Amino acid sequence: MIKQLIHEAIEGGIDPRAILYASIDAPVYSRISLEKFLDFFPEGIGPRRVVIFDEIQYLRDWEIHLKDLVDNFPETKFIASGSAAAALRLKSKESGAGRFSDFMLPPLTFYEFLSFLGEDERLISVAAPNTYAARDLDKLNERFVDYLNFGGYPEAVLNAQVRANADQFIKNDIIDKVLLKDLPSLYGITEIQELNKLFSFLAYNAGKEASLENISQESGLAKQTIKKYIEYLESAFLIIKLSTVDDHCKTMKRERNFKVYLNNPSMRA
Repeated sequence: MIKQLIHEAIEGGIDPRAILYASIDAPVYSRISLEKFLDFFPEGIGPRRVVIFDEIQYLRDWEIHLKDLVDNFPETKFIASGSAAAALRLKSKESGAGRFSDFMLPPLTFYEFLSFLGEDERLISVAAPNTYAARDLDKLNERFVDYLNFGGYPEAVLNAQVRANADQFIKNDIIDKVLLKDLPSLYGITEIQELNKLFSFLAYNAGKEASLENISQESGLAKQTIKKYIEYLESAFLIIKLSTVDDHCKTMKRERNFKVYLNNPSMRA
C-alpha cells in the first residue's frame, strides 16, 4: 500500500526526488533522528515533499520528533506507519492532537478478498440493495475456504509464491514478527515464550468463554501477566476480546468472564 501511495504521489505530479521512504527498523537507521532524514533530499528540492517513515514504533519518542517536524515543515507531508497500530494511535493522540490523522488498516473482508482476485462480480450478484445472490455456490464456498486459510493478507492473496506457502508466510511474517519482535520491543517483554504460549492457548480456544482464573490454571501463567499480555495482543490486532455486558449492553464493572477471538482466522488455520 505504501508503494501504491508513492506511485499515486508521482502520478499526481510530485517529483520522485521529493519522496523519501525509510524503514525505521533497519539497523542502519537506529541512531538517526527523524530530523536528519530531511538532509537526505537532493539540493534544489522545494518544500513540497513527501516523507514516509515505516515501522516508526522502533524509534523512541517518535511522536515528539514527528510533531516537531509537522510544526516546522508545514509544506512537507509526513506519513508514519507501523505494525503496532494501537500503540501508535495512543501516542499520536497524546502528542499529535490536531496534527495527526489516524488510518487503521484491518485484514481484508471476504468481499475484498474476492475483489482482489477479480472474482467478486463473477461469483456474487446484487439482486437488490443489501441483497446478494451466489452465481456459483460451489466456487464461492471454495474461495471462502481459501479466505479462511490466507485471505486476510493482501500479499498472500496477490503473490502466488506466498500463497503456495501461506502458512509459513503467516507464521514468519505476521505472527512471529509481532510476538518475537514488535511486542517485546514496544513493551519491554523479556519472557517471550510466555507471550507465545498464551497466544497459542487463546488461538486454540478461540470463542470459548474464559476467565483470568481458568486461563491461569490451564496455561500456568500468573493472572496479572495474562491480563497484561491480552492487552498487548489486542494492541497488535492479533486478537479481539469481547467483554461481558449487562442488560443495557454496557461492559460490566466487575468483569469475570470474556471471550477471545483471533482477529483473522488465517492465524488459526
